[in-house]
Amino acid sequence: MEELSRDVQRALLRSDVDVRTVKEVTARIRKRSLEEDPKGVPVREHVLRVVHEELLNLVGEESGMRPEPQTVMLVGLQGSGKTTTAAKLARWFKRKGLSVGLVSTDTWRPGASDQLGQLADEAGVRFYGEGGDAVETARRGLEELDTEVTIIDTAGRHSLEHELIDEMVRLDNAVQPDQKLLVLDASIGKQAKSQAAAFEEAIGISGVIITKLDGTAKGGGALSAVSETGSSVAFTGTGEHLSDLERFEADGFVSRLLGMGDLGKLARRAEETLSEEEVDASKLLSGKLTLNDVYEQLEGVQSLGPLDQVLDMLPVPVELPSDVADVTEKKLEQYRVIMDSMTEYELENPRKMNASRSSRVARGSGTSREEVKELLDYHKTMQRTFKQMRGGGGRNPLKRLPFG
Repeated sequence: MEELSRDVQRALLRSDVDVRTVKEVTARIRKRSLEEDPKGVPVREHVLRVVHEELLNLVGEESGMRPEPQTVMLVGLQGSGKTTTAAKLARWFKRKGLSVGLVSTDTWRPGASDQLGQLADEAGVRFYGEGGDAVETARRGLEELDTEVTIIDTAGRHSLEHELIDEMVRLDNAVQPDQKLLVLDASIGKQAKSQAAAFEEAIGISGVIITKLDGTAKGGGALSAVSETGSSVAFTGTGEHLSDLERFEADGFVSRLLGMGDLGKLARRAEETLSEEEVDASKLLSGKLTLNDVYEQLEGVQSLGPLDQVLDMLPVPVELPSDVADVTEKKLEQYRVIMDSMTEYELENPRKMNASRSSRVARGSGTSREEVKELLDYHKTMQRTFKQMRGGGGRNPLKRLPFG
């Protein structure tokens, strides 16, 4: 119990969860684990089940967002990705078969209305934004668009100033939106709690959207916001494209917080993006890759997105050198040219590549021995990486949590 509590605390603190929240959740885990009747379940499984349940409680109930007619108002500080999120959300509703309109009421940031207008065109939805008073713009936008779903993008500031709060309150009273979503940058950390408290006090928050989860941040600070507002996480933003918005799923999010990755998310993305012929998972995880395998599989994995993002969803912490994780299409093409100059024996047995063979391949491909060595090093790294993913586990009790 002590070992598990320390591991949970360390994992949550590394993910920027508020210290008080961490103490509270681990205290509940300890109390329930020691006091509740396991009811015939082995003690270890009982404790892990309690950890799972408490962490799911921490991220809040399932969001009330549904693909149905409604008015949504987005709020948040400047730089949180609110305007891009508005367009992503519009695209999400449109793909559910609803007519959607975007309204820009941000008259403070230069170019905000133009930016949202361009994003609306990209998403294929209607747009309204004329400048002037934010409240009047919102009212006219609702009348002019007359869409099933209307999303209102509000102004953001570097800090919660009186003018911003006053404008939000007036917009809330005039529009009376069905959903008021707070947009938070995943890297905001412990500041999330105070920000969420201010927005909650001003207008009441019905949900949270966590943006920029494609980086190293795991969004732990958003948990404090959820706790403070009594709401839930509705969506997560995982990239810059309009398609990079996903319905929040508690299991996967908790797994990421604990450094366990999100295998379910990876599997779903693979199922949507790839055919069975493009990625052979059993071959990848066998740890016995030939150079032919590396190229075939890497082409498929590339279509899932940047390799470092794919690896971030896996349960075993994997850090690739930047020159490997950020391999470009140009570099892949160079690898292909080099491999075209190899014999079938060499492609199937890269360990047999000695200095003489490397020199011959370099001459045949118009490259250098150093570049041939780079390909061979890349192969070794990929083989070692996927072998590590297959092994997993270790002594960390968190690796045994019953997620997925």
